[in-house]
Amino acid sequence: MNRRHFLAGSAAMAAGLAAQRALANVPVPYNWDAMPPADSAKTYIGWMQANRGEDPVYLAEHWKRYRVLVDNKDLKDDRNKRAFLMTPREKFVRPGNLPRAYANAFLDIGYGVTISGPHLVGRMTTSIDVQKGEKVLEIGTGSGYQSAYLSNLTDKVWTIEIIKPLAERTRQTYDELIAAGYSEYKAITSKNADGYYGWEEAAPFDKIIVTCGIDHVPPPLLQQLKDGGIMVIPVGPPGAQHVLKVTKQKAADGTITVARSDIYNGRIVPFVPFTALSGDTIKGTHNGGQ
Repeated sequence: MNRRHFLAGSAAMAAGLAAQRALANVPVPYNWDAMPPADSAKTYIGWMQANRGEDPVYLAEHWKRYRVLVDNKDLKDDRNKRAFLMTPREKFVRPGNLPRAYANAFLDIGYGVTISGPHLVGRMTTSIDVQKGEKVLEIGTGSGYQSAYLSNLTDKVWTIEIIKPLAERTRQTYDELIAAGYSEYKAITSKNADGYYGWEEAAPFDKIIVTCGIDHVPPPLLQQLKDGGIMVIPVGPPGAQHVLKVTKQKAADGTITVARSDIYNGRIVPFVPFTALSGDTIKGTHNGGQ
């Protein structure tokens, strides 16, 4: 065998092993009260291997990134710390990015979109303070990682993806992981649609998280947010969004007020655009209210 064939065979073997890891059976049924130990890498890795059947190589990276998120105050409460520790990011990145699964970077997932970095996911999710039993809507399913994280916070998650083949691929990922024992992902209901219009038949929602950038808050999403509900959304011109926490309140006289705050205190965070559907075709964006 020459070197070229050997390298090709090694790459195929690595891809095969990655697929086996993705579908490894979870040895212990999911338990909402189970909290991975967070006192050391050794105890965390040991617990996760025994209870979740995950690869110690990725678990070591998972732990290291967790410690940085905590130090950076991207994870501020025990529920979000647990959700981050229980969500295997390596199951949602593309095979070529497996070595960078826990890097703090936007990673390509095909179709011109990305999976957000773990710090951003942690901070955005922590900011909406999801409680178990609350209804949460995600706009922009993407890789599926964000909804997987949310399913460790509540058992009621809806998610919309505008790119049909990506929506189908991610739904397949959820279903394969559910079959392998990640029963928490049964909480995720997904569909292919234009997220600008929300999910009216499932509304209202306690919390909404938007993972694509737009220059305004979509009125349908604000309408579908419960009184007292919270939305987190990147707002601003293309490539220069501010991540806003939007809180909707209803006064005794019926007046609706909307309060906004910047979860990064003015720092610009670029997001992929909030695209629009024209019939069955993605055409342009919803900037300008269109």
